Amino acid sequence: MTYSIVALDAATGDLGVATQSKFLAVGAVVPWARADIGAIATQSFANVTYGPNGLALLEGGASAGDALARLVADDPLREQRQAGIVDRHGSAATHTGRECFAWAGGRTGKGYAAQGNILAGAAVVDGIAETFEAGGKPFPELLVACLAAAEAAGGDRRGRESAALLIVRAEGGYGGGNDVWIDLRVDQHEDPVPELARVLEMHRLYLDRSPAEELIPVDDGLGRELRGLLERAGAAPGGRFANVYQPMWQVRGEEAPPAPASPEEARPANGEPRPLPSTWDETWQGALQDWMGVENLEERLAAPGWIDPRVLEVLREKAAKR
Repeated sequence: MTYSIVALDAATGDLGVATQSKFLAVGAVVPWARADIGAIATQSFANVTYGPNGLALLEGGASAGDALARLVADDPLREQRQAGIVDRHGSAATHTGRECFAWAGGRTGKGYAAQGNILAGAAVVDGIAETFEAGGKPFPELLVACLAAAEAAGGDRRGRESAALLIVRAEGGYGGGNDVWIDLRVDQHEDPVPELARVLEMHRLYLDRSPAEELIPVDDGLGRELRGLLERAGAAPGGRFANVYQPMWQVRGEEAPPAPASPEEARPANGEPRPLPSTWDETWQGALQDWMGVENLEERLAAPGWIDPRVLEVLREKAAKR
C-alpha cells in the first residue's frame, strides 16, 4: 500500500525519506531519520520499531545492510514487512517479505533504497530509482520528483491518500535547535504528491534565504514603490500590523522585565547595511519588518537598505490583490 525512497545527498550529507500511500497520514508511520546517522522507511504492516531501533544500530556502527538484517531477523512477522535503510556513508539495503502484497519489491543503488508494495508493477520502483539516479534537482525537490515518477508509472494499485517528506541535517531545524530540516506531510488529499510539492515550495519561501548577492538594493525608486505597496497592503507605519508583536508585559501595563544576564542574539539579517535612500527610512523599514513577520517571511529579513527578491515578489502580489 506504500512506496518510498530513503536517500543520502552525497553533496551535503543530508538524509531523507519520501513516501506516498493509500493510507492516512503516512508520514506518521513510514519515515525515520537522524542527521549524520541514516534514514529508514518501514512499511507493509509497518513495524514502527524499525525506525528507532534501526537508527540506534546505525549509530552504533552497523551498516545499512547489517542493521536491516538484524531488524528482520528479530521480527516474527518479517515476511509481511517491507523496509529500506540508507546510512551516512551511502550504503543502502531493502527488504521485501514474501507475504507482502503484489506487486512488491525494492531496488538499491549508490546512496538510496527504493521499495513499494501493492504497486502497479516493477516500473513504479524503477521510476523512483531512475529519477534519483538522474539527479538534476536540489535534494528535497529530487525526492518529491521520485514520488511523481512512481505515480506516473502507476503508483499504488489502490490509489492515493497521503504523502510525506522528511529530511535531516545537523542543526538544520528551525533556529538550529534540532536536526529536522524539512518535515512536511500531506495527511489526506485526493492527489497528495503534487500537494506535497506545493507545500515544499512554501517551505522554501518561508524558511530559505536568498544568497546575499541576490538581494535587491533599495534605491529612491524602489523605496517609493515599497511605500506604495505597503500602503496598499494595509501595512503602512502605525497600521494594523504595528502592534501584532507587542510583548505581554506591555499589554498588561507592567514594567519591562529585567534583561537576562546573557541576552539572546538577534537572528542576523542577510547582507550588510547600506545607506537608506531619501524615500525610505527606519520607520518604513520597521513597517516592512512587521508585515514580513505577519506573513511568516521573517527568515528572509535583509539588512537595512536591501530587500530579498522573494519578499518583494510576495509584497507586490499581496498589494495587487487589495
